[in-house]
Amino acid sequence: MSSSSSPSLLSSPLPSPATVLSKKPASLRAVPSGTARRWVRVVAAAAAAAAPVSAASQARPSAAEVARTVVELAPSGTLSVVGPDGWPLGVGARFVADAAGAPALCLAAAEVAVPDAPSSFHVEFRQSGARTPQCTMLGALTKPSDESVLKKLSTRWQKKFGEQIDQDLLYLISVDRVLHMEDFNEDGMWVVPSEYTSAEPDPLRNSAENLVEEFNSKHAEDVHRIYSIYVESDLQVADVKMIWVDRLGFDLHVNSGEGVFAVRIPFSRDVSDEKGVKSSFNMMSHHAWEVEKSYASPEFEKVQFLKKVR
Repeated sequence: MSSSSSPSLLSSPLPSPATVLSKKPASLRAVPSGTARRWVRVVAAAAAAAAPVSAASQARPSAAEVARTVVELAPSGTLSVVGPDGWPLGVGARFVADAAGAPALCLAAAEVAVPDAPSSFHVEFRQSGARTPQCTMLGALTKPSDESVLKKLSTRWQKKFGEQIDQDLLYLISVDRVLHMEDFNEDGMWVVPSEYTSAEPDPLRNSAENLVEEFNSKHAEDVHRIYSIYVESDLQVADVKMIWVDRLGFDLHVNSGEGVFAVRIPFSRDVSDEKGVKSSFNMMSHHAWEVEKSYASPEFEKVQFLKKVR
């Protein structure tokens, strides 16, 4: 699902997707050495599953999908309105998203809980302490009265916060315009509202943080090796950290004497759960080790795009 910018709004695009061109992993250390013929079979299987090729290798979630994911993950945001005295007023509010991604806020402050008032709601979610994607929705507050809508929102609130919500304090904000930013100091992109509401949040959103922590703490050597083999770069690297993973691939931050660089490593196919992520990561790790040891030739085009982030 793609996301496009409105020609009448900001024209600055988000950072473009990574253009994909062309020591043994921990998971293999206990495997005894085999014959050359056995290595050929292993190499072929790993390469077929691990090599990012064709258009899939350039894929990353659309801005609409990332915005939906941020809204699902963020526990709170900032609602801003213009008060009767003409001054802008912003207050923090916890919220849940309805099925179409519209935020449902719990508001006790009468100064901002004004139905039909033009409003904006800003949310952000910090990924692994390294990047903060965010989105701002412009619309108007409405007071839901339909019992079925209130029941669904109350259920979502209970699931997200583990507590009941006073339905009299629930307000929905319409999604008339959506501005998405990949991080602080990045250009923004206005997302078409219909694309935002029809997008699906990333299926790995609730497990991504734990997966990233596991890969960085238990498989740091493999993360570094995948970077070394799958990325074309002459940087003198001090450290490589995974910062996020989604259904289409994962993002790395590379620390060097020249600064910190971001690079995207795509999976060869979509994944939808933790098992799929770990399977794809293991295959890539195995193949990277085999290429490093000259047991196999790389059957993929290396990633050649690194973006300096600081």
